[in-house]
Amino acid sequence: MHLRSFTTLALLAAASVAHAQDRPIGFLTPSKNIVCQFFTDNGQSVLRCDIMNMENRPRRPADCELDWGHAFEMSAKGSAGGICAGDTVMDASLPVLAYGEVWQRAGFTCRSEQTGLTCFNAMQHGFSLARAEQKVF
Repeated sequence: MHLRSFTTLALLAAASVAHAQDRPIGFLTPSKNIVCQFFTDNGQSVLRCDIMNMENRPRRPADCELDWGHAFEMSAKGSAGGICAGDTVMDASLPVLAYGEVWQRAGFTCRSEQTGLTCFNAMQHGFSLARAEQKVF
C-alpha cells in the first residue's frame, strides 16, 4: 500500500469516528410530535425537549424575541423550565422511544406514553409534555 493511500484511509477513518461522535443523542416520540436531545455544555449535562404541535401556546414573555412555549430544558441537577428559542432540536434521524419505554442518560429519565412524555432529573425536577398541556415541576 502506498503511503498516500494509507494517509487517505487514515483521514477517512478519523473523519468517520469524528462524525459518529457528532451524532445527536436523544429520541422522538412515536407521534413525532416531541423530540428530545441530550447535550454536554461546558461540562454540564443538559436535556432539551421540543414539542411541535400543541393546542394552546403560552403567551411569550416580553424579554423573549424568539419563539416561546415549544422548548423545555433542564440540567442534571437544576430546575426545569421553558426556554426562549429560535431553533429546534427536531432531528428525524433520532430513534423512536416507543410508548411505555424509558430512556435514561446522565441522571435524566424520560418515559414515553400515549398521553405524552414525562422527563425528570436526579433532583426530581422536570416536565410533562402533551398536545393538550405542558407542565413544569
